[in-house]
Amino acid sequence: MTMIAVTGANGQLGRLVLKHLINLTDAPIRALVRSPEKASDLASDRVSVVKADYDDPATLQGALAGVDRLLLISGSEVGKRVPQHAAVIGAAKAAGVSFIAYTSLLNADSSSLILAQEHAETEPLLKASGIAYAALRNGWYVENFAGKVPLALEHGMVAGASGDGKFAAAGREDYAEAAARIVAGDDLTPRTIELAGHPAFSLEDLAAEIARQTGRPIACNNLSEEAYAGVLVQAGLPEGFAKALADSDRGAAAEELFNPSTALEELIGHPVKTLADMVRETLASIETVPA
Repeated sequence: MTMIAVTGANGQLGRLVLKHLINLTDAPIRALVRSPEKASDLASDRVSVVKADYDDPATLQGALAGVDRLLLISGSEVGKRVPQHAAVIGAAKAAGVSFIAYTSLLNADSSSLILAQEHAETEPLLKASGIAYAALRNGWYVENFAGKVPLALEHGMVAGASGDGKFAAAGREDYAEAAARIVAGDDLTPRTIELAGHPAFSLEDLAAEIARQTGRPIACNNLSEEAYAGVLVQAGLPEGFAKALADSDRGAAAEELFNPSTALEELIGHPVKTLADMVRETLASIETVPA
């Protein structure tokens, strides 16, 4: 029987993928994690939990032994991801894995975003491996904007540096379901899929949606990339992360986080989580709203 493995299975995306895989297939599933002791709750009669550390290649080939299909969820350590991904791809080839799905970034091959670079370097490694693959170019998570909702209520405005640029964002669970359907599906032809959410929205749209749902006036303050990075640092974010977020807004202003593709909804068979959904859920989770 086909064995499916998922790297980074203890992360937010990985856990959602496992949930969908359990519902989509009867195949045995191997959850690959850095620290099995922290992921023991994932184990079941369908799911085995195995140590697989991106930084410890010796753990990878054993973890992939007997695996037919692999979902490679991109690493979270920016600056280290290309060698980490290369190690997994190399181990997969040595173990005889026949198909790899990889979570990339929307428009990765043409994007100037800092966060796109390592995806753009990983995709050719997949192609050169000789293993059938699907590069799943995920758009932004709509949940990335949830933190702006309470700040908008506190300050009466939404701040960013994306201008009129549109974000083709969808829910984390939408991308998880798409990944599960690809790795458990019948189409193993090498391909790249742009996975974009609809309707796309701008920072102004976010402010307007918060205002609509709360009845409060919410302004939109579009800053320069440098000024927005400074605001994020003042809010307590590490400088490198703040610069990467501000750079992503810069790219969004140039439509680098927009794509008209409808492949995501076609793949999962239902509408994705929208901006309005996210604002509604976030507001419901806020116990006390500042006056």
